[in-house]
Amino acid sequence: MEGKGSSNGKSLGGRTLVNNENIKSQCLYSTSATSALVKYLVDSLGFSKQEASLASSKVKKLVFMAPKLLYHDVNKTLKPKFQCLMDLGLSGSDLAKLTTKDTTIVEKGLVTHLRPTIDFLRKIMGSDEDVVKAIKKSSWLISFNAHQIMKNNVVLLRNSGVSDVKIRKLVLICPHYLTQKPEWVKDLLHRLEKDFRIPLHSPMFPYGFHTLAAQKKSKYENKIEIFKSFGWSNDYVLMMFRKLPYCIALSEDKIQKALSFYMNRLGCEPAYLASHPSILVFSLEKRVVPRMQVLKILDEKKVERRKLGFYYALTITETKFMDYFVLPYKDQIPDLYEQLNKIVAP
Repeated sequence: MEGKGSSNGKSLGGRTLVNNENIKSQCLYSTSATSALVKYLVDSLGFSKQEASLASSKVKKLVFMAPKLLYHDVNKTLKPKFQCLMDLGLSGSDLAKLTTKDTTIVEKGLVTHLRPTIDFLRKIMGSDEDVVKAIKKSSWLISFNAHQIMKNNVVLLRNSGVSDVKIRKLVLICPHYLTQKPEWVKDLLHRLEKDFRIPLHSPMFPYGFHTLAAQKKSKYENKIEIFKSFGWSNDYVLMMFRKLPYCIALSEDKIQKALSFYMNRLGCEPAYLASHPSILVFSLEKRVVPRMQVLKILDEKKVERRKLGFYYALTITETKFMDYFVLPYKDQIPDLYEQLNKIVAP
């Protein structure tokens, strides 16, 4: 963050806020803090009213979140740290969001923590762009104290046969997994490979890892029991998981309703659903039921229509569905479009 003036100044948007104890006091305690700071920025520093209003809100938020920042030397302490983050690719609103979300970042040592941590993440992710993506998802990656744990987890993943590409994917999906205890990571790898039979080199590995990591073991075991209560064998559950792990991340209520609709109302067998798991994820209310109703109306009217399979009728885009099954019949069945809207409406 560039600025002019002495080391007693405060840098903001390329301009320097001179240390002013009266302004600080108002920022921290006065009910008229916002107007006072805005007036100061406009009258003393030449900000426009719009710029001053936006800047004051960010400054106040940061000061309230981390008042100790007021005691840091701008040129010697704060500016180099912000510059390090900007060199990585964080700037403007992204930098403001990051530092207000996790104020401990700018309290970390530049040489002892920030730079080595960022260099480590660069080696894992392969590009500054992906490092920034990961940090935006989890600022803890660069504020986490024991970054040796992250190194140990990367070594553990590599020694277990997880490729660097998969590690990058896993970090992009949910970065904070790197900061967990290695014993936790090791246990999860074992469950994924042994219990769910997903090889660590599989394209589904990052998604399976995330699905299991995001919920307690008892939680996903309860969901598996729901599938089994509908007559699913363990092999069918595993087939579904290997194709689309996210199915086990669905709520118990959604799983129950989906299975009841597909199996009890439409007559789908476990084998079919296990091999086409994406339809379990679709919204029944907004996608599945309306489309099934449109096809039913067309068949009742005995009109010629495209003979797409059940799965494809559900998976094609909304635009294509309209083009295939609604718009061609607007003259024959004028109320079909309105009927569809009524079904889709909450």
